[in-house]
Amino acid sequence: MALIDEYLVEIQEAKRTSISKVKRQTKIKRATSQMSTSMARKSNDSLYKQMKRYCDLCKKYRERVHKKYASRNRSRARR
Repeated sequence: MALIDEYLVEIQEAKRTSISKVKRQTKIKRATSQMSTSMARKSNDSLYKQMKRYCDLCKKYRERVHKKYASRNRSRARR
């Protein structure tokens, strides 16, 4: 129980100190990326299709790995 209390205190402290500000350049870069993706999707670009395919494959394999090792790591995560 003490371990959980310590963990909760650490989380609360981390939340208090983690204030981040998004700069103008970051906003521009993010908007450019989103617009490029949306433009490629609308124009049926083959690169967009490949990107989507491999992104989906990556997510699928990540889920499989997490499912395989979840039972072993759940008890370790609680400690």
